[in-house]
Amino acid sequence: MSDETYVVVGGGLAGGSAAATLREEGFDGAVVLVTVEDRPPYERPVLSKGYMLGSEKESSAYLHDSGWWSDHDIDLRTETMVTGVRLEDRVLELEGGGTLPYDKLLLATGSWPRRIEVPGADLDGVLYLRDMPEAERIRAAIEAGGPLVIVGAGWIGLEIAAAARANGVAVTVVETAALPLRRVLGDRVAEIFASLHRHHGVDLRLGSGVTEIRGDGGSVTSVVTSEGEEVPAAAVVVAIGAAPQSDWGQAAGLSGDPGIDTDPSLRTSDVAVWAAGDIAAVDNPRLGRRVRVEHWAMAHDSGPVAARSMLGQDVTFDKLPFFFTDQYDLGMEYVGHVEDVDETEVVVRGDADPAGPLAFQAFWLRDGVVQAAMHVNMWDDGIDPLEALVGRRVDAGRLGDRGVPLADL
Repeated sequence: MSDETYVVVGGGLAGGSAAATLREEGFDGAVVLVTVEDRPPYERPVLSKGYMLGSEKESSAYLHDSGWWSDHDIDLRTETMVTGVRLEDRVLELEGGGTLPYDKLLLATGSWPRRIEVPGADLDGVLYLRDMPEAERIRAAIEAGGPLVIVGAGWIGLEIAAAARANGVAVTVVETAALPLRRVLGDRVAEIFASLHRHHGVDLRLGSGVTEIRGDGGSVTSVVTSEGEEVPAAAVVVAIGAAPQSDWGQAAGLSGDPGIDTDPSLRTSDVAVWAAGDIAAVDNPRLGRRVRVEHWAMAHDSGPVAARSMLGQDVTFDKLPFFFTDQYDLGMEYVGHVEDVDETEVVVRGDADPAGPLAFQAFWLRDGVVQAAMHVNMWDDGIDPLEALVGRRVDAGRLGDRGVPLADL
């Protein structure tokens, strides 16, 4: 029996699946799973999707029931905050002055929402989404009937907007960019999402910021835009991006900014430390560059790989970034990674007219090489043939021709 202690920091999908994989792979030493939250590990996507819509229960988010962890001899330490790490001593520092020694350490601390810094940002009713309690507060605001103002038109903001509109709530989205999701998708595809939300009654205030959040009696009543317009709000959801929780790891000397750098086996610059999930900036052999993404698939795929790497197995994390969204009657899957969408050529094949039923594929090419691809509502084909094209050089004209099978490119 091993006398080593493996510590996993993070109670999300990456950390929870890594701890479970250690046991599944036969490790019989001590496994300690540390999370700042008051509950066992759970997945995040359901928070802005099924749970927000009311179609899925809280229980659907959990990786396992609460007793599973002790049944598998995993020391789950909830409500435990790590404040630092002494790499030479292989010791974690805990809030309150305690310490936790380790032989090997996995950091899966995830990311947390960026805060808005305007007058009134501390009012009751200014909400963020990252954990279950926050999701409960946003859902309660939707059930209360709104109106709702969402600051930021990224994936989280738009999914919450769709859930609120499905419940009949008046929604205003304020976004500094000219189009929602423009930084990720570029103008042509981003315009489709803008039209989709306008069609469902969302008031999109694009090219606009927030200068103040106003309230009465300590609670939100309105938002003031950069144009000076005052928009009524019973609640404000801020969705302006996230930052990796890697500060104390970097302070200890682990390389990376933002996030924590890893090699393809997810080992960091310290031989006893690995990283997975949102914070891991991975040398991806398929993309030929270092990539850090904050998506469900990264947590789902990297946690088990990190665990096997900790056990000394010869493993490589070579998965392409992948994410999905469901908004109204639009279902989408995306694979690959684009560094600068303005340097790509976008090729669309299929029915992408915002006025009609959407069923199309889109591809982002740089110098003729496919960087990323997505499909909307084309479930018969799915994502596999698109993934096969990522990293390949193709003829853009043939790619855009619906009469040319993707397999023949």
